[in-house]
Amino acid sequence: MARYEDSIFWIETDKIHPNPYQPRREFDEKALSELAASIRQYGVLQPLVVSRVEIVKEEMGISTEYELIAGERRLRASRLAGVATVPCVIRVGDDNMAKLELAIIENLQREDLNPVDRARAFLKLQDEFKFTHAQIGDKVGKSRVYVSNTLRLLTLPQDMLDALVRGEISEGHTRPLMMLSDRPEEQTVLFKEIIYKRLSVRDAEKIARSIAKERARKIDHAFDPEIGELENKFAEAFGTRVHIERKKEGGKIEIDYFTKDDLHKILFIVEQAEKRNVNEALYEYEERLRQNASNNESVEQSNDSTEDLDDRGKDEKDEDDDIYNISNFSL
Repeated sequence: MARYEDSIFWIETDKIHPNPYQPRREFDEKALSELAASIRQYGVLQPLVVSRVEIVKEEMGISTEYELIAGERRLRASRLAGVATVPCVIRVGDDNMAKLELAIIENLQREDLNPVDRARAFLKLQDEFKFTHAQIGDKVGKSRVYVSNTLRLLTLPQDMLDALVRGEISEGHTRPLMMLSDRPEEQTVLFKEIIYKRLSVRDAEKIARSIAKERARKIDHAFDPEIGELENKFAEAFGTRVHIERKKEGGKIEIDYFTKDDLHKILFIVEQAEKRNVNEALYEYEERLRQNASNNESVEQSNDSTEDLDDRGKDEKDEDDDIYNISNFSL
């Protein structure tokens, strides 16, 4: 049995079927093309891991096929390269659950798995295999807190998860966003600021802490519900964060904006508000933008990596404290 599993078998690529529990959902097409080019020149250097499956077919009797356990990128690249057969190690003696567990663990050990796919893989181990966070950590060489914090990523709205997968925000940016999970409007505004203002992780954390301080201030002092309602109405009308600060006499209104277009939009709303309904003013403003868009040159979006925006040190990134708990932030 041991000698059988130590052997390398050359198996036809069309007889190998993907594992349904493959945690990776995103495959970079450019990286696959580069791997395919390498396979054309040097071949598949690392064998795939498969399990043998016997299928009964009426016209052929028993047919032998294979279910992939590890190596989907290599399999996809081999097919792209036009390779007919690939080297494989055939595992035997595993039940279905053991094979699925192996597939998930193997992919989790790869450094290029994106944070969202990693979190979803952890969730499968938790829900379908009934592993505790500590057991998952032991299997992938991480701490219990790391597993718990990774799973918390899945509490973010889908548009933020998509941005994380696309690399528009870094994993470090998710920490301040999750600090505002109980304030979805503020969370959305901060997310837009990270995207449009290219905020670093530290700057995003400062804003999240500032919001937390303001929340504590409102709890400690008598909160005026009328002021809170006005803030919400201003924010809804302008599409951005609005803060009203009261003083002994009067106060001030702070209106955040992301781009110069936002400034023009706010000014337009203010100018038109006295003449007609705000919704009508917004509609007219958006119509004007659409008309002007045909005469303006498109602006190329920056392709800068978000890695430069994560300005934390390695120790800060690896810290094991429960970093998403608001009680850890001094006010």
